[in-house]
Amino acid sequence: MTRSGNATRTRPDRATLAVVGLVCAIAGFFLAGNLGIVLGPIAVICGWLAMGRRWAGARRVVALVALVLGAIDTVAAVLWTFF
Repeated sequence: MTRSGNATRTRPDRATLAVVGLVCAIAGFFLAGNLGIVLGPIAVICGWLAMGRRWAGARRVVALVALVLGAIDTVAAVLWTFF
């Protein structure tokens, strides 16, 4: 934070990462197949980074949902591809 009270941001906000991860996970379910393999891991990574790489802490629900849905989406896309 600077002296004037304005915060300088150089990294994405955690809430933004959580929402991006959630959108990728939900879109991956509807685009299961080729894009689900890409969107699932993106959702997992964004959810993990939004949680601060920790499981503990308050207000991490959206990030945790993004992480779990991204993992399910990835597994479903892999199964969809091979079966």
